[in-house]
Amino acid sequence: MKRVGVIGGGQLAWMMADAAKKLGVELIVQTPSVHDPAVSIAQETVFAPVDDANATEILAQKCDVITFENEFVNLQALSGLAQQGVYFRPKLEALAPLLDKYHQRCYLRDLGLPVPQFFALDEVENLKSKIEYLGFPAVLKSRRHGYDGQGTFIIQDFATLEQKLSDETTTQTLNQSLFLLEEFVPFERELAIIAARSVEGEIVTYPVVETQQEQQVCRRVIAPAEITPNQVAEIQAIAHTLLNSLEVVGIFGIELFLRADGKVLVNEIAPRTHNSGHFSLDACETSQFEQHLRAVCGLPLGNPALQCASAVMVNLLGYENSHSDYQNQRQKIAEIPQAHIHWYGKTESRPGRKLGHVTVLLDNQNQESATAYANGIAHTIESIWYPR
Repeated sequence: MKRVGVIGGGQLAWMMADAAKKLGVELIVQTPSVHDPAVSIAQETVFAPVDDANATEILAQKCDVITFENEFVNLQALSGLAQQGVYFRPKLEALAPLLDKYHQRCYLRDLGLPVPQFFALDEVENLKSKIEYLGFPAVLKSRRHGYDGQGTFIIQDFATLEQKLSDETTTQTLNQSLFLLEEFVPFERELAIIAARSVEGEIVTYPVVETQQEQQVCRRVIAPAEITPNQVAEIQAIAHTLLNSLEVVGIFGIELFLRADGKVLVNEIAPRTHNSGHFSLDACETSQFEQHLRAVCGLPLGNPALQCASAVMVNLLGYENSHSDYQNQRQKIAEIPQAHIHWYGKTESRPGRKLGHVTVLLDNQNQESATAYANGIAHTIESIWYPR
């Protein structure tokens, strides 16, 4: 497998470039805009929306295997191509239970994996009785197409829930994709693990990381997370169970909650490379992007181990509507020892948009707490990046 089609041309596809070059792989990208980051690194581009299966048929003629940069695809439309012999990795059957968040919750629960309590909000009748056992606050989620906090609402009381459901824009969403309501987990920390599975069924996992979100958008990742060996083993076992059950080929990101009582719950599954694994580009022997290409091309998996004591990754998020490239801030951040900046080359900044990230490698010598030290570095980066 030497020519890899990628559905989606954002920064996740863009970050595959160095790995593709190293492995002698050509990337052909399907993406809607000439301004999307991966256009600059692709051997060829098919300009079309990611859910345009006719465009994917053209993509398939140009490559040996097709993989995904995001999950906003039309599986039903793609299944005809799979029946004609187009290779999708991961296969469409591995994505099918995951794209709808309610179906994903049901799949995880039926596998015996720990998840928050939840129910589908496909009918507004009997809502009061249904929500009594969840209690407030509760979390309302769009079943499809939500990411970076979009389509996720923390609901404090029944009146707010009714108002949200009767809101005109929300009602349109309700008619199209429906909602999921689940318990609010009063977590102590949020965690994540990146796991890869090969064509032969070999699985490798990256260090469990702590992710820090603000307004449900990932701001920072600390690798490794300061948790117990038993918790690490439990999270690795969750990854193995999920990837083997779905017979995944490729990389998955698994987001988790750690409660104050030490219990781990699965939050969400991303069936692709993931923001929580960006640290691996600079901190690990094999990055998540190289690992993903290795898996989908049928190559042996690489070593996911950290090459430093720890690392902190900070997302550089937009905070204004602008066309600036923020050169001054980036130069100051680059002066931090062991800092590695990845700038996605997006032409437009808007609040909350991921414009780039920086990873700082840490040696942790004479540090009482690696997490406290990493948080200090993250604060330094953010004090440079965000206007006071």
